[in-house]
Amino acid sequence: MNRQTAILALATLALAACGTPLQRAVETRSTPAPVEDRAAGSPSTPAAPAAPGGYLAGDGPGGDVPANLDEIPDAVPKIEPLHRYANRPYVALDKTYAPMTALGNFKERGIASWYGKKFHGQRTSIGDTYDMYAMTAAHPTLPIPSYARITNVATQKSVVVRVNDRGPFLHDRVIDLSYTAAHKLGIVNNGSAEVEIESIVLNPDTGALARQEPVQSKPLEKTEITPNIAPPAASAATGSNIYLQLGAFKTQEAADSFVAKMRTELGKAGKQISVFIKDGLTRVHIGPYANENEARSTAERLKGKLGFKPMLNFH
Repeated sequence: MNRQTAILALATLALAACGTPLQRAVETRSTPAPVEDRAAGSPSTPAAPAAPGGYLAGDGPGGDVPANLDEIPDAVPKIEPLHRYANRPYVALDKTYAPMTALGNFKERGIASWYGKKFHGQRTSIGDTYDMYAMTAAHPTLPIPSYARITNVATQKSVVVRVNDRGPFLHDRVIDLSYTAAHKLGIVNNGSAEVEIESIVLNPDTGALARQEPVQSKPLEKTEITPNIAPPAASAATGSNIYLQLGAFKTQEAADSFVAKMRTELGKAGKQISVFIKDGLTRVHIGPYANENEARSTAERLKGKLGFKPMLNFH
């Protein structure tokens, strides 16, 4: 009888294991970054393997790299509707990002990394299947889908990619390239390189390259939103320390851009926005509010308007 009971128990456990869906951990597009800032023993990132390319364990170029990578053509820009949901503000690793909601001239210079087999075949932010051998890229705020020219600053090599994913979110990277795009720019072995990103916009009537005024090309003047030490005045909440946090950023430039977007979307309510520096982050707040109930009800209303729910915050 004991033997039968044991067999039944084992069978039950096996069935339970088979019936449990596998859960994939939330990934960030910063994983295939170079090794120079990923030292072994770092409390925030795992140690990188001693392998060419500087990618993290589990990622890399794959075992069946096509022989004709250099012959794979660049992405061909075409007019596409922006994704309905993927261009809304979002939060990644406790930081709020406000994607551009219109195509326009955009230039940015910074460090590019690449991502490979760890994400190959997975869904991108707009539902595409990520193909590490296609000419694509992930960017935190460029509208998706959109197209951009990426230039290796050191060599002046350029490629055109289709931006169809979000990221990277760590180590101050500005863009994550597909394996092929990184290969054609000559940055696969190093893992990263300084690049210049320039958006490509087509005229909706002719399909030719369009000339448009910049939508996002430089930060706002700092004088517009000088960080506050004390809360702004509010008639019904003078002296209150109750705020809603709309976002937190590592750089003043990112905060400036986000504040400009929030003021546009919130109209008159945008006058209540203020900026505070705390724990090394530039925090964008709105308020103050007379009490927690008022703050929470406002957060619910803003959720419907902005697409994300602000967090309750106390000064």
